[in-house]
Amino acid sequence: MARARIALVQFGALRSKSESLKAIEKLLGDYESRADIIAFPEYSMLDPTGLDPTLIYEASETLEGGWVGFFRDLASTRGSCVVATLFERSREPPRVYNSVVVLNRGGELLGVYRKTHLFDILGYRESSFTAPGDSLFDPVNACGVKLGLAVCFEIRYPEIFRVQALRGAELVVVPAAWYRGPLKEETLGVLARARAHENNLYVAVAAQYGDNFTGRSVIVDPMGVAVVDAGSGEKIVESIIDTEIVYRVRARMPLLELARWDMLLGHLKGSVESHGASKGSSSYVK
Repeated sequence: MARARIALVQFGALRSKSESLKAIEKLLGDYESRADIIAFPEYSMLDPTGLDPTLIYEASETLEGGWVGFFRDLASTRGSCVVATLFERSREPPRVYNSVVVLNRGGELLGVYRKTHLFDILGYRESSFTAPGDSLFDPVNACGVKLGLAVCFEIRYPEIFRVQALRGAELVVVPAAWYRGPLKEETLGVLARARAHENNLYVAVAAQYGDNFTGRSVIVDPMGVAVVDAGSGEKIVESIIDTEIVYRVRARMPLLELARWDMLLGHLKGSVESHGASKGSSSYVK
């Protein structure tokens, strides 16, 4: 059990890696606190909205590239664990992976997650330039916190958060580039609070802000209460979380223990199969 200071970087990525990096460096230059965990939004490398997939692929890098190298240096210089995002080069050009890396205080890689559920709704086709990952994230110990991951659109899937809660996650970090639209800010807040409350864990959404994206980065406690809401604008917001509260809440409200898994998993698997979903969609329903 641990207390940890969580910092969320809310900014608007630009059309090139160099411009986006300058925006990140400017915000970090004004940030003097020492956070245990610093989290960055989805699409931090560049805003892909409307770009040709070939251009996104050309900007993509491997995990050994300079983009991740910058965050490795940040982690070791600041003494913080870092959750950073990138367009990772895949074997399916021109598609990339929408990836998240978790780094320890020394800049060493603790884990990587490639977004599995792609945003192919409301007229947007993330799959046109993104290849899906093939497995959910297995939570890692990051600066004293058991940390899980989901990416943006995936906050709409309760199963992703439930699986990680069952695997021991105390905090799920959600890098997001939440597109603007009617009631979208309200939707993001409702979903973050629901995912936190139903699993009795912390949820921290690090969101982009700008012409295309809502902002509204948020940290929600295990009772579903938003303790930080970044609102609009580019900024870094933070809060101290206490993982002891996770276990205190779960002791009084043991939702995971009371679930009838014998019934739920059987019905869920049967429903997925009866609706003709692909094997990949139900691979974690066991």
